[in-house]
Amino acid sequence: MCGDMDDEGSELEERLYARFRAHAQTLLSEPAPQEPKDLNQYLDNLFSDVLSRTLHDGEQGDPGQRYERLGMQPLVFARLAGFLAGHLTLSEDPLRKVIEAMMMGYGEAEALDHAQAQAHHHHGDVPAHDHQH
Repeated sequence: MCGDMDDEGSELEERLYARFRAHAQTLLSEPAPQEPKDLNQYLDNLFSDVLSRTLHDGEQGDPGQRYERLGMQPLVFARLAGFLAGHLTLSEDPLRKVIEAMMMGYGEAEALDHAQAQAHHHHGDVPAHDHQH
């Protein structure tokens, strides 16, 4: 009985990691300019570089630990965000910017879920995740 719960947890973790992988690959498939012409392009390239590293590290890790690694990575990025924001003037309102960027990331994940669900429904497939939070 306890083993059944572990299997269910493991299956859910695998599905959630697969969802992350699919979303990351979708975002990484968008062409990025090699030489950014402005600050926004630079930031988009930096995001892609970090996302690529995150995906690569997960794929190189032990399959049984991919989800755990994914779960810990946001803590590192939050620490980095706080470190960088701690070097800005308060008039820049760094905490607000960090929170807004984090919420934007949540929104991107939801948008990708909806886009993929639409694509799968058109092809008769079932999405690989559920909406229980």
